[in-house]
Amino acid sequence: MRGIFATPRPSPMVLGVLLLCTTHLVSGQAKPLGRLAMEIDRRAAAVESKVIAWRRDIHQHPELSNREFRTSKLVADHLRALGLEVKTEVAHTGVIGLLRGGKPGPVVALRADMDALPVKEMVDLPFASKETATYNGQQVGVMHACGHDNHVAIMMGVAEVLAGMKQDIAGTVKFIFQPAEEGAPSGEEGGAGLMIKEGVLDNPKPDAIFGLHVFPFPAGTIVYRPEGALAASDGLRIVVRGRQTHGAQPWRGIDPVVVSAEIVTALQSIVSRQVDITQAQAIVTVASIHGGIRGNIIPDSVEMVGTIRTFDPDMRKDIHMRIRRTAELIAQSAGATAEVTIGEGTPVTYNDPTLTARMLPTLKRTVGENSVILGRPVTGSEDFSFFQEKIPGLFYLLGGTPKDKDASTAAPNHSPYFFVDEGALIVGVRTMASLAVDYLAGGK
Repeated sequence: MRGIFATPRPSPMVLGVLLLCTTHLVSGQAKPLGRLAMEIDRRAAAVESKVIAWRRDIHQHPELSNREFRTSKLVADHLRALGLEVKTEVAHTGVIGLLRGGKPGPVVALRADMDALPVKEMVDLPFASKETATYNGQQVGVMHACGHDNHVAIMMGVAEVLAGMKQDIAGTVKFIFQPAEEGAPSGEEGGAGLMIKEGVLDNPKPDAIFGLHVFPFPAGTIVYRPEGALAASDGLRIVVRGRQTHGAQPWRGIDPVVVSAEIVTALQSIVSRQVDITQAQAIVTVASIHGGIRGNIIPDSVEMVGTIRTFDPDMRKDIHMRIRRTAELIAQSAGATAEVTIGEGTPVTYNDPTLTARMLPTLKRTVGENSVILGRPVTGSEDFSFFQEKIPGLFYLLGGTPKDKDASTAAPNHSPYFFVDEGALIVGVRTMASLAVDYLAGGK
């Protein structure tokens, strides 16, 4: 790991990318890039050391959802110093920055999420998190185990790059720094949904929105997918109620444990046997089961908690119906009852196909065609999808695994060992800045 944490300077990978991006291929011929594209490259290289420093600072001081007070102040102070119009305390701790270009044009939004997770960091870094906080009544470690520290630092860099090019920008850039992407604390609202409710997409309304997420792919790689890219995520809770009795006399009660076991098994047949999986992928997971306190007492009730992941809105509704029917009828057949609660979470992260096709040449030009990959659907979820329900959006994944590591075995997001190669940060700056400028230059 030596060298990664030395004084920040452009890595060989970054220098190679910058060299590559002085030209692009059209009909097999090398053609000089436009002036604005080259200016983005120059300014991104100049701000790289700042981006790395911001990322390390934010990583060392992570904050849980709806508690991003230090992070939002850092962001707001930076945007104000750049001369942007800044609004704070949106959806608790969210920050909006408005950069009005020197020329008329459409409005584009760029989004970065700010919150960390209740995870104790296990990565050996000089800037590793030592923070703790209270989460669901428990004292926990806090870590940027999903990489949102990188997103914030990248977007702060993009703001500085574009602020320096203000007079050449044809339109308006709205920077959205969002809290609580990982979900608001119990009893609170938060995230993209609350930001929308509080007017983040108004005055002015963006014509399109772009976002990225670091992911364990090779560093600097861009992975995209038109249409359904990340899954819808819904919470599942089933409470089976029977009748308590002695474990030696099960016939004198109704055993909710046996009923629950039958329900768990039957739920797996919904995806494997009842829906057309050639249409779209789906997952039904029961991840937690609680019931009873002694081995010789059959309890009154059992609680099961899980998650549902889908990529098609109609299939999502159909699977919800089948879960309710399966649980309720199995319970009824045993004389028990099943109370099914499905909490609709985030919808499918749906990349507008027209917008994706329009901006794909920008991504390929910026990092090289071989570094832009059409990916498979990802069963993780993202509340960026709420923005995409309102306006066309493109959300892509930025590889962050060091080139000397095997990305297939690298620690995944949400792991206490999750790690992002800092060489990927400038790629994020350049791609996001280029998407904004190219979109605005093309008009509506």
